[in-house]
Amino acid sequence: MNLLTSILNSMPGAVSQGLVWGTVAIGVYITYRILDIADLSVDGTIATGGAVCVMLIRGGMNAWIAVLIAMLAGAVAGLCTGLFHIKLGIPAILAGILTQLALYSVNLRILDSKSNQAISVDKYSLLVSSRYVRTIGLNNPLILLFVICVVLIILLYCFFGTELGSALRATGANPRMAQAQGINTNTNIIIGLALSNGLTAFAGAILSQFQGSADVNMGRGAIVIGLAAVTIGEVLFRKVFKNFGLKLFGVVIGAIIYYIVLQIVLALGLNTNDLKLLTALIVAVFLGIPHIKANMAARAHKD
Repeated sequence: MNLLTSILNSMPGAVSQGLVWGTVAIGVYITYRILDIADLSVDGTIATGGAVCVMLIRGGMNAWIAVLIAMLAGAVAGLCTGLFHIKLGIPAILAGILTQLALYSVNLRILDSKSNQAISVDKYSLLVSSRYVRTIGLNNPLILLFVICVVLIILLYCFFGTELGSALRATGANPRMAQAQGINTNTNIIIGLALSNGLTAFAGAILSQFQGSADVNMGRGAIVIGLAAVTIGEVLFRKVFKNFGLKLFGVVIGAIIYYIVLQIVLALGLNTNDLKLLTALIVAVFLGIPHIKANMAARAHKD
């Protein structure tokens, strides 16, 4: 009974975390699925978004404006990754690692050479706070986080329906065919990386307010969590969500499911030091499910 109560009490926080990281997952989806690029710079840009947002709010800036500037800072970081990859010919995965490495020092500078900076909801006007996650009212972060996810999905759905958005999708689907159609694939890759990292920084800005602080290491493992959300969403809703907008929504649901599973496992007594191992196993399992299903179908067909 105590175990069930503990799990139920942790659900609002798990869903809130899932909604925040759902934005990160959408950014990962853009590079991983649409552009077919493994971008590791998101581990740095989520911390950049959090650091920029917290320091601006501490300086007296409106929280919404701080979030937008943080998103712009993340987009600039993604632009650097794109330039490393396209203009310098560095492989995408290595370009992301270089940006992530550089951002560690940049984030320390932003945080005034401190590993973390705190912002209290008692002192500053924040958009969301984990303190109110179990309250019934408009200050409950679940409401705003859900609205943010829905608005982002609608905006991205509209964007990827435009000529530029279609060109981005064509670039990832078949670069040679896209080039044959006169599409500048190099420019599209840079734009896609900037957009992806901008969304990740946006999530970092929201996350820093939710948890009440920004930490230079807050993005460590972000790419793995994003991939977990993407793979869970795809595996569970592949046959149900065919529309592009619904696929993005499925990614957000995947992030929520991931955090719910984590909370349940933690309630069962898992050592927090093993969370990264558990995350890696979840990603491996869900990535392997389509392959296993394909092999089983092939064997059944032969028989």
